[in-house]
Amino acid sequence: MSVLATTDMHTPDPLRLRDRLPYLARRGLIMRSVRAFLEARGCMEVETPCAVPVPGEEVHLLPFCTEQETPHGEKQPLFLHTSPEFAMKRIVAATGLSVFQFARVWRNGEGSALHAPEFTMLEWYRPHLPLSGLMDETEALLKAALPPSLTYADTTLDLSAPFERLSMQEAFARHAGVDLLPTEGDAQALARAASCPLRADESWEDLFFRLLLERVEPAIGRERPTFLTHWPASQAALARTDPHDPRVALRFELYAAGMELANAFEELTDATEQRTRFEHDRARRNTLYPTRKDWPVDENLLAALPHMPPCSGIALGFDRLVMLGCGARRIQDVLWMGN
Repeated sequence: MSVLATTDMHTPDPLRLRDRLPYLARRGLIMRSVRAFLEARGCMEVETPCAVPVPGEEVHLLPFCTEQETPHGEKQPLFLHTSPEFAMKRIVAATGLSVFQFARVWRNGEGSALHAPEFTMLEWYRPHLPLSGLMDETEALLKAALPPSLTYADTTLDLSAPFERLSMQEAFARHAGVDLLPTEGDAQALARAASCPLRADESWEDLFFRLLLERVEPAIGRERPTFLTHWPASQAALARTDPHDPRVALRFELYAAGMELANAFEELTDATEQRTRFEHDRARRNTLYPTRKDWPVDENLLAALPHMPPCSGIALGFDRLVMLGCGARRIQDVLWMGN
C-alpha cells in the first residue's frame, strides 16, 4: 500500500501535502510536456479573466458568484468562470491564432474522487483544423505526455496503439443494443429500444445520459483510450451539426480507464443559431433551477462568432490527465492544496 493510500482526512495538512509530493512532481513534468507540445505546434499561451459577467451557459453547472466594486462605489455582479471558452473564442475571432490556456475554473456544488470545485482545465483552439485533425492532435498530446503503457484502477491502457474512434450511434448499438438516432426526442421509443423502464418525468435527454453512464461509459476506453464522436444533434452545445448528417453534431468526448478526459467541438460560428441554443438552455436552466442567480447573454461572444475562422476546440481536465499519468485515485492527490 502506498503512503498516499494510508492518509485520510484526519492527517494534518502538512503531512498530506508532503505525501502528495511525488504526484505533484509528476504534475509539473506533465504540464511542461503539454506546454512544449502545443508551443511546438504553433499554439500561443494566453490568459483570460477568471471573474466574468457570464460564466457559461451549460444548464447544470452552478457557478460561484462574486461582485466587483469600483473606486466610486458602483457594484457589478460577476461570476468565476466555469470555462474560459467564451473568452478564448473571442481571441481566436480577433487574431486567427491557435491558442491554449491552463485555466483555473470553478464549478460550485461539485466534489468527488474525480471532481473538485476548483480545478485546472487545459483548453486549446485550432483554426482551420477539423474535428478529425483535433482527434489526431489530442492523441499525439497524450502519447507525448504519458508513458506508452500504464495501469490505472486495475486497467492497463496501451497508449502506443491507435486510439479507438467510436460514433455515439455505434456505441449505443454495441453496448446498449439501441438504434439511437431514430429515437431522438422520443423518451418512450428510447426506453423500448433499451428494454428499460422510463422513470417518472424522465425526458429523452435524461434517459440518454442514464444509458450513456450505465451501459456505454463502463465499456469504452478500457484497453486503449476511446474518442466517442458524433453526438445527437440535441447535444451539440456549441458544436456545428454535421453537414453530411444533420442528425449529429461534430463533437467528441475522450475516455480512458473509466474517466472522461476531454470534450471537444468543431465550433459553431453561426451567431443566430448560437443565440437560439443559448435561449433554449437558459429557459431550461430557469425551469430546473428557478432560484439560481441569472446573468446576461454574452453579446461579445455572439458579435465575435461571425469573425471566427473554421475552428475546433477542446477542454481537457488537466488534473485527470495527471491522475492517469501517476495512478492517483483522488483528484485531491494531484492538487497542491487538495483537501
